[in-house]
Amino acid sequence: MNLIQKGLPLLFTLFTALSILAQDIQKDSITQLDEVVLTQEAIPKKATGITSSSKIAGKTFERFNPTDIPSAINQVSGVYILSGAINTNRITVRGIGSRTPYGTNKLRMYFNSIPVTNGTGSSTIEAYDFENLGAVEIIKGPKATAFGSNLGGAFLLETKASVEDKTQLINSFSMGSYNMLKDNLGFSHSEDGFNLNFSYNHLETDGYRQNSQFQRDGLLLNTRFRTGQKSSMAFLVNYIDYTAQIPSSINQTDFEEDPTRAASNWLAAQGYEANKYILTGLSHTYQFSEKLQNTTSIFYSYLDHYEPRPFNILDEFTNGYGFRSRFAGNWGKADFTFGAEFYRDEYRWGTFENLYEENNGNGSLEGTQISNNKEFRRQFNLFGTLTYPITAQLSAQLGLNWNKTHYDFRDLFNQGDANASAKRDFDAILLPNFGVNYQWQKGKLYANISRGFSNPSLEETLTPDGIINPDIAQETGTNYELGTEWMLFKKRLSANVTVYRMNVKNLLVAQRVGEDQYIGRNAGETRHQGMELDLHYRGELSPTITFSPYLSYTLNDHSFVDFVDGDNDYSGNPLTGVPKHQLSSGIDFRHSNGLQLNLTHQFVDEIPMTDANSISSNSFNVFHAKLGFRKSLSSHISLGLNAGINNIFDANYAQSVLINAVGFGGAQPRYYYPGNGRNYFGGLQLNYVF
Repeated sequence: MNLIQKGLPLLFTLFTALSILAQDIQKDSITQLDEVVLTQEAIPKKATGITSSSKIAGKTFERFNPTDIPSAINQVSGVYILSGAINTNRITVRGIGSRTPYGTNKLRMYFNSIPVTNGTGSSTIEAYDFENLGAVEIIKGPKATAFGSNLGGAFLLETKASVEDKTQLINSFSMGSYNMLKDNLGFSHSEDGFNLNFSYNHLETDGYRQNSQFQRDGLLLNTRFRTGQKSSMAFLVNYIDYTAQIPSSINQTDFEEDPTRAASNWLAAQGYEANKYILTGLSHTYQFSEKLQNTTSIFYSYLDHYEPRPFNILDEFTNGYGFRSRFAGNWGKADFTFGAEFYRDEYRWGTFENLYEENNGNGSLEGTQISNNKEFRRQFNLFGTLTYPITAQLSAQLGLNWNKTHYDFRDLFNQGDANASAKRDFDAILLPNFGVNYQWQKGKLYANISRGFSNPSLEETLTPDGIINPDIAQETGTNYELGTEWMLFKKRLSANVTVYRMNVKNLLVAQRVGEDQYIGRNAGETRHQGMELDLHYRGELSPTITFSPYLSYTLNDHSFVDFVDGDNDYSGNPLTGVPKHQLSSGIDFRHSNGLQLNLTHQFVDEIPMTDANSISSNSFNVFHAKLGFRKSLSSHISLGLNAGINNIFDANYAQSVLINAVGFGGAQPRYYYPGNGRNYFGGLQLNYVF
């Protein structure tokens, strides 16, 4: 496919032109307040040893509206977030997770090294305020080992670090289109052996579409203190309370004529979800010697979820708890890590009739209970890695992960023969990982072979009748990866190129048989292969103006190798839900007086939306711009201002799609989640240093 014919971005042309004018970067061109940004960028790498990873931090976050975490993460090649709404995000990594109907699974997510993925592998990145994050590190593919060898890899979310030996009060206020208001008030204190961060955040918006109001309040407490010469403790509390109306997906006619429409049945039911979520964690770090350290965490999470849908009302809660212990050290020339992670949760859910059609236009009304279920889910991981320097330039790493998963489903509603209670005990699975890394002055070359897995989701373990499906097996896959990183032109240009191939067996398929009913089964094999390219340049236009153009390109060549669904043979078809080409590009300008301009662009190729490849979404280009200014008003007070435009050319595009959608009762299938039209935002930040 010719990207030039698709509208190759003007920013890429600008990238080339400005590179010709580039000169050496002057160290004295760093703007006011970069001390805080640099502290966030300096959050250390969490991936073990020579394991490759990608990280985005303060400078990347600054390019976007503070409510738009998908755009920031979509700057990483090989990663794509399909965002149906603020509360509806599906993360795909190298095509893994693309067939999940709603939400994110097949990867592990950690918040300050505490696992926040639930017992069936679901993660919710929307549970965290963008402005509280200092960095997001992404390990693509199953090579994470110490963070669960899931096929999609691992997302490691880290909160902002305190500025050493300073006490600060920072308030960031933003407003924008669709009556958007957001405020984040943060306090941080750092002194010898003690660090404290506390923030309160509030977000409200009417949304671009009908029935898409969103309101969220959150509290975050993160503290670390030294308890002795060799030990320290950390305590974390993250609380989120949000209510989000659900416009749901719409059909092609509505998408083309008026993308602000909500699905008619969701609009009539005034469908929404209300969530109260809390995560608490206590960690202890002990330095046994210069050669051995341990960090052990215990954690508890609670989610209370209530969701009136047109077809029923879902009322659920989840209690989860566990521990994670990791030892790290060195033995002679070798570095090692080993440890264990245990997670157990109790998931209880019931459904009720929704009598919205009898409620005189007032939306959802709870009726008779129609189900009551409980499921206990537990996972246990053992992991270890050994990294050995064979020569001064060449290192090798061996990793091993062992996983055991168990589900215990209990039907609390039906009696006798109709009772569907059952247990599912998956066989233990061993997941090896081997990598090599060759380092030289201007770059490195690395290779990796790793095996990974994915557990079935709750929907995939049950039949539509609520009975455990004993034939469902875990997905497994082997990943082959080769990559290189370069620093060129006096380290002004960084270039990363990765090629990979992963074969996934026992592909998990959620076949839709009703508006809220799926049959999970294993249906063959997929092949995931592709290339990822990341370029970043740092140059100077004048003694006072620096510029940084960048580009991330992803080639997804994913396909069904063996996929037969009833009488249909889809073998050889491109994988559903994945664009073949993705491109993120942009350029950052900074002036020494504190002024900065960020221009960003995203291209997403067409996405096959059915297994038969009978229909695809249209490709699209979206452009954003943001202008900011930072200035120190005194030795204690700093001011930041910003204003921006999203979707400058008002493109009508699908920011997310629902694959294999089915039209019920003669209605058109609802494939599309429209992206926002052209919209505006602005903000003010005040920083007081005590």
